[in-house]
Amino acid sequence: MILLENFLVCLTGLPASGKSTFAYKLKSILENKFPNYSVSIIDPDVIRKEITPDKFDYKIEQEVRKNNLELVKKTLKEGHIVINDDLNYYTSMRHDLKKMAEDLNIKFIIIHISTPMDICLKWNENRGNPIPNKIIENVNNKFDSFGKYSWDIPFAKFDVSIMNNLDSSIEDLTQKIFQEVRFLKEVKEKKDFKAQQSNLTNEKLDIITRDVVGDLLQNPKFHHLKKKIIKSRKVFVKINLNVPLDELEISKRFRDYLEKRLNINIT
Repeated sequence: MILLENFLVCLTGLPASGKSTFAYKLKSILENKFPNYSVSIIDPDVIRKEITPDKFDYKIEQEVRKNNLELVKKTLKEGHIVINDDLNYYTSMRHDLKKMAEDLNIKFIIIHISTPMDICLKWNENRGNPIPNKIIENVNNKFDSFGKYSWDIPFAKFDVSIMNNLDSSIEDLTQKIFQEVRFLKEVKEKKDFKAQQSNLTNEKLDIITRDVVGDLLQNPKFHHLKKKIIKSRKVFVKINLNVPLDELEISKRFRDYLEKRLNINIT
């Protein structure tokens, strides 16, 4: 199996829309299909219950949000695939997670659980109204639509209430996710390889041009040009950064450059 990097899944949707059901099915399928990966669900409801176990309190929401982001970041840094099972109904909430993924250089995936509000209210009622209906309605009214920014477009959208085979749909989703993550990893590896090659090339460029300058300045006839030779070397290095040249090409080009620039004969 090709080892990939971890990634961040941002679930978004109304309360009682089926996000938690979706999150646990996604976690199970990811772990079954890819046993080398550890998958963690970060659920702010767990954080809320630790702070106020008996009731919902708007006053603690800022603290819940802060703790949620800190836990997501910590878990990602530990190498886990993270599913953030939260409402994420404001663009700013989704952006906080997107920025975190960018900082950690990992894939960020938005999945919208799009179950309609009337179904959410019905499911909430069947569960004994653990969430006040007013909260569900408020979140629905305030829900920021997608597409205002190019990054804020769901990777996938699921209305859980009409899914005939949710497991099969999530299995298809996991394949698409891993194709995306694999592509990102390959792109990063190519960039890393090119960066390594450029660093080696630039190191050779620096060493060889310094050696040429050192050899020249051992000759007394070039002492009066010392400042101009050193300045010319800096210009030459800047012009030829990341240019794939071998040692002989660097030495020859630099000597030719000095002869033309300073009107001297080095040979």
